[in-house]
Amino acid sequence: RVPFEFRRPPRRFRNRSPFVVTNALISVNVGLFIWMTLGEVGSVMFGSIDSDRTMSFVISRVFLEQGEWYRLVSCGFVHFGVIHVGFNMLLLYQLGRLIEPVIGPWRFGLLYFASLLGGSLGALLLSPDAATGGASGAVFGLMAASVVGVGQRGINPLRTGLGVTFAINLLFTLAVPGVSVGGHFGGAVVGALVGFLSLAPRSWRVPAWAGVVVPLAASAACFAVAVAFVQG
Repeated sequence: RVPFEFRRPPRRFRNRSPFVVTNALISVNVGLFIWMTLGEVGSVMFGSIDSDRTMSFVISRVFLEQGEWYRLVSCGFVHFGVIHVGFNMLLLYQLGRLIEPVIGPWRFGLLYFASLLGGSLGALLLSPDAATGGASGAVFGLMAASVVGVGQRGINPLRTGLGVTFAINLLFTLAVPGVSVGGHFGGAVVGALVGFLSLAPRSWRVPAWAGVVVPLAASAACFAVAVAFVQG
């Protein structure tokens, strides 16, 4: 069960391609995965962080200490194996088709990147010396935002596919070794905070600028905390 507002795009988006950002993000992630695994057959299935291409994208405190702050974003576009990228892109496809037509491409993109930075910060704080990558933080942010949006409409999230999927992924994060707990939970926290306004019911009359200012402020805060943590 999904609220009607989540299924029917606002009138201003109905004559446009409603999944521009979703499709672009999937294309970039898949394209980079193919580029990074060219010539490395073993890494296609099971993943590897040994290649120079992969290592140039991952996040770890040692790289940030050298001033490579771009890794706070680039780490969200590197994946370790086809299962990793496939699972993340499947969730991104499903969540993007749900959220982007409702809030529009700009606010969806801002929600995505704010969640990505939240995941990067979480990974940095909980496992600073690990080489971490993947779109999972951003995807968890989208899931958390969706669950918050459903709850705001008086629906028990656990009675929906969204809530069950989110709960299963949280359990998976805690149960499976090697999964970035900080990355997943960091993305979820930021996604929930941003989604609280971005996906608020229309009856709340949240100003349109809030869907832009809040994710930008959250992104700036994540970056500032990361800098303070590394340089502190």
